[in-house]
Amino acid sequence: MPVRVLLVDDERPFVMGLTASLRQAGYDVSAAHDGESAWAAFREQAPDLVLLDIMLPGVDGLELCRRIREHSGTPVIMLTARGEDVDKIVGLEIGADDYITKPFNVRELLARMKAVLRRSAAVPAAPERLRFGAVEVDLARQAVTRGGRPVPLAPKEYDLLAFLAQHPNRVFGRDELLQRVWGYDFPGDDRTVDVHIRRLREKLEEDPGRPALILTRWGKGYYLADPPEGRGGLGS
Repeated sequence: MPVRVLLVDDERPFVMGLTASLRQAGYDVSAAHDGESAWAAFREQAPDLVLLDIMLPGVDGLELCRRIREHSGTPVIMLTARGEDVDKIVGLEIGADDYITKPFNVRELLARMKAVLRRSAAVPAAPERLRFGAVEVDLARQAVTRGGRPVPLAPKEYDLLAFLAQHPNRVFGRDELLQRVWGYDFPGDDRTVDVHIRRLREKLEEDPGRPALILTRWGKGYYLADPPEGRGGLGS
């Protein structure tokens, strides 16, 4: 699957040009032009990398970077036309992984993106405990509790839940889940995913027939809601 990049910048011609270059390099790119819409896009899409301009309307890039760091370890590269070192230092102090000053060569940006993604892949996922309402997934112990009580899960049920929990609000189709959780050489069919989703709902949802945690986006796939988005009658 291509790496998902969220590009946040209010200069629309710049965004159009850079989006075309990144897509040509094989990245899956979406764009936002102000801080609030970027935050909404980040929560909905769960990108693998964020390219973030400092100067934005409303919520600026530094504040948006702070929000991202409070919820995720997703790599962030700051984009800035400013020359002051203070902005670069502040960006790094609040959790940005790198910065690049406009104008820049696209090849340099691509090299920095690859380096940041490599470093991110080498770092264990954090935090080790992920909480979704009453459900807690302890990645270190590979254990799940609901309301503080242990929930016994089969190995692949846990693997599926842990994968979804590490990518909250990101929708995965059956084929992608088979590849990412079961492996490319899995001999079963995509209904295996439906069976495991149903079992997880039976063990974790207050009302499995009206799930609030593991949801379906019709025609797209499954996702784990963070925070739980309320009941919607979205069964398989």
